[in-house]
Amino acid sequence: MIKAGITGDDIYAIGELLRLLYNHPDTVIAFVDSEEYCDHDITDIFKGMTGLAGLNFTDGSSLDRIDVLFCCYSNHGSIHNFLRETPIPDSLRLIIIAPDNQCCDAGDGFVYGLPELNRRATCSATRVIVPGEMATAIELALLPLAKTLMLNNDVTATLLAGSSCFRHMPGKIPPMSPVSHFDTGTALEVTRTMQATQMSFDSGIYITHVAANFARGIYATVFTEANIKIDELKDIYRHYYKEDSFTFVVDDISMNYVIGTNKCFLHLDAMDSKVVITACMDNMMKGCAGQAIHNMNLLFNLEETTGLRQTAILI
Repeated sequence: MIKAGITGDDIYAIGELLRLLYNHPDTVIAFVDSEEYCDHDITDIFKGMTGLAGLNFTDGSSLDRIDVLFCCYSNHGSIHNFLRETPIPDSLRLIIIAPDNQCCDAGDGFVYGLPELNRRATCSATRVIVPGEMATAIELALLPLAKTLMLNNDVTATLLAGSSCFRHMPGKIPPMSPVSHFDTGTALEVTRTMQATQMSFDSGIYITHVAANFARGIYATVFTEANIKIDELKDIYRHYYKEDSFTFVVDDISMNYVIGTNKCFLHLDAMDSKVVITACMDNMMKGCAGQAIHNMNLLFNLEETTGLRQTAILI
């Protein structure tokens, strides 16, 4: 069994990891560190886990007794402080979950944990940093274009993002409103990923976030120009993702089809050299804890869908 530890201050990510790890057949949770909630039972914070085996939040647990550590931090400084101040055993696998715009420079030796791009590198790595949830949606929408050297124009993206993307407390769903018209942090992360895939990419990426009035999920509409017919575009995308377990090109897209799953659905359209890719996924799964578990499976050479075979929640 893989012994897993969890540490950090992003309580949303910690809760989702606990939910998934409790049901992972090859993993046991050794500890959950939290300075804020130390000595509290996890059910004091996560009422939905009532009835599961008792587990208390701790602080400063030994890393020598675990095989993998999930680090869930909500700000840039905390990640770097942890890496600077904490001795990491050489044999320990480290998976960092970070918010958007903080995944690009967490330290040397990290693989960028987007399995649809870096599956092979992840399988031989010891340190992985999970992409930002908003960056994940845009990158999955653009990767096949970059891989075929067809990403040669500016990209604009509008993201409808559930309240959990902005870490509102459960039940605190705000009214729909723009959050950011030029998200330079996510744009930088996506740009670096596209340039790693297509070295010639030097166009702009312009992102608008809209806080939507639902709890979970990201619905991203990504627009660029490419001289390609729709049938050829679909062939390129289906070929790129044919070996992937969680990303699918579909003709019918809805948030209802992905909530509660580790899947990303992509819908394609093209007309007069204009290309529109719609990406739809659960931000707490494919954009956060689910993607972290996917990376853990790769790190330990498990079947990549282990613990992640959930179907969509019926609404």
